[in-house]
Amino acid sequence: MENNKQLNVAFADKKNPSFIHAVTCFMGVFLMISLGLFVFEASLHAIIFLALVWTAMQAAWLGHSFLAIRQMMNHGIYKALPALYIFMLIGMVIASYMQSGTIASLLFYGLDFLNPVIFLPVGLILCCLMSVATGTSWGTVGTLGVVLMGIGDAMGIPLPVVAGMIISGATFGDKLSPISDTTNLAAMSAETSLYRHIYSMLFTTVPTFLIVLCLFVLIGLKYADAQLYDATTETTNNSVRLALNNAYLLNPTITLLPLLVMFAMSIKRYAPEVSMSISIFIAMLIAIVYQGKSGIDVLNALWLNSEGSTGIKNLDELLGRGGIYSMAWTLLLSIMALALGGILHHAGFLRVMLINIIMFIRRIGTLIATTIAAGFVCNLALGEAYISIILNSQLFKGFYEEKDIDKAILSRSVEEGATLTAALVPWTTTGTFYAATLGVTTLEYVPYALLNLLNPCFAIIMAYLGIGLLKNMRKIV
Repeated sequence: MENNKQLNVAFADKKNPSFIHAVTCFMGVFLMISLGLFVFEASLHAIIFLALVWTAMQAAWLGHSFLAIRQMMNHGIYKALPALYIFMLIGMVIASYMQSGTIASLLFYGLDFLNPVIFLPVGLILCCLMSVATGTSWGTVGTLGVVLMGIGDAMGIPLPVVAGMIISGATFGDKLSPISDTTNLAAMSAETSLYRHIYSMLFTTVPTFLIVLCLFVLIGLKYADAQLYDATTETTNNSVRLALNNAYLLNPTITLLPLLVMFAMSIKRYAPEVSMSISIFIAMLIAIVYQGKSGIDVLNALWLNSEGSTGIKNLDELLGRGGIYSMAWTLLLSIMALALGGILHHAGFLRVMLINIIMFIRRIGTLIATTIAAGFVCNLALGEAYISIILNSQLFKGFYEEKDIDKAILSRSVEEGATLTAALVPWTTTGTFYAATLGVTTLEYVPYALLNLLNPCFAIIMAYLGIGLLKNMRKIV
């Protein structure tokens, strides 16, 4: 008991870093990651470890003990435990859906109705609708996203382009859904109503979405103009459908049941862990009873799935994805990044740097731009959008009140800086999850995650133009 008390207060009375010290600490982390990734092409896990040691040394320089630093790391990980649980569950969802024929059915019927001209814009809209209805970008990417990756690959569309489209649509819905965890968290942290927060985001997100939709239409036309969808591609698609039909029983009223159950439970606002777990058990039952697979093989697939048996290499690799083990790279990287974020946060490096920057802000547009940029910086440092949302709401709340800016603008800016940019950073829980699930590295899909790239920029431009600020409009919604 005494040890627990000591750990709880171990870093409470230590001095804060100076602004120069905070910047030096951040620059050290930034240089390690940027040089390690882009110059030396080192393992990201190893780079994060070096950054973790560097940051711990800076905290020790302030007088924090080893036990206090370890407590900071523990606290950083503890805050994101729900996300880590979902990591493992998504791996099992994907594997069970592969075994039950759910993914195979979606691929089989999807190839009948889509072609390269409409694939990207229609896929974007489908991801938007699913993420709005379920409130989860991760669930959308892990189910519909995997299917769209398979269809896009069969059509000859580069996978980074498909991944960027999926992430754009999934993020749109997650950002605007009233049952999304980040949407509710941002509203709560900024002390505004949920629907006021959503109303505020419509001003920046809807115009950006329309632009992104037009861009994906143009990209789709590019692949059609390049005659990628020719007779050879059509033959390939027919071969894929035939192979799927031979390898699985594809009655959609049975094989799509796990997805429909998870979808319905998400709408009913069951905890994602509950809806995913029930969906997994239903998929396992279908795999054993309907597909005729061995119960032991299906159970083992939840740990590490085995390749499909269609005879088409790329298709078999896709159908062999999933399982807890497949998420290990992501899970371990996330734990290390969260530990790093815990030190940067609790030792005061992040707070000191941001507060010293905020002090010089005079214009409303600059305040909103700084809020959005701070969300990105927090994602770089903390590795988790949830923590970024809470921290930035706390840091900026007083400044928005001083300038008489509606709290919904704070919640919108915080979410546009944190939720949208989380997918753009390779070591955040979101970035690592998307990369592991879609099989495309973060740096490959980032240029095509158009909504994530353009929405923050559009929001900053609107802020400087004075559009959509909702100033003194407190009673709407």
